[in-house]
Amino acid sequence: MQANDQGTREPGRRRYQAIPRTLILLTSTNPASGQREVLLLKGAPTKRLWANRYNGLGGHVEASEDIQTAALRELHEETGLAAQSLTLRGVVNIDTGADEAGSRPGVLMFVFHGEATGRAVRPTAEGEPVWLPVDDLARYPLVDDLVEIIPRALGRGPLFFGHYCPGPHGKMVYRFLPAAAG
Repeated sequence: MQANDQGTREPGRRRYQAIPRTLILLTSTNPASGQREVLLLKGAPTKRLWANRYNGLGGHVEASEDIQTAALRELHEETGLAAQSLTLRGVVNIDTGADEAGSRPGVLMFVFHGEATGRAVRPTAEGEPVWLPVDDLARYPLVDDLVEIIPRALGRGPLFFGHYCPGPHGKMVYRFLPAAAG
């Protein structure tokens, strides 16, 4: 199939376009405490978004990459770790609203979970990777959507799907299917 046959360049029609990104949640058992921990990135204080807040690992997908390759690359770039495998746990469509030109670019986020094969991490310009106990995450300043994503990504339930859209007062509204297991 030719690129023009994809329906993305039809004259007079504006199609929704999305930028692919990855989010990786890596877990491990702390050898000293026996607690299950998740590796999150504490954003550098100089970051424009999410400074000093904990987020999952990940980032943009390059045009030359498939989604899983991008996730593995981002994991290594942000932590120095390599994962044996990552499992796709969810897909989130993020509507960012219309831009100045009236187009509606969005983000399509692919959420992965994996078990760590090592625990030694290194900081980068993005921030500091930190192992946090899964049972104590409420004590930490998480990026707000992680409260919804982590239980779904680390659980044993089916693949989840999410949709974020701008709500009143500029805050994003989150919806997920299926609901998190209680």
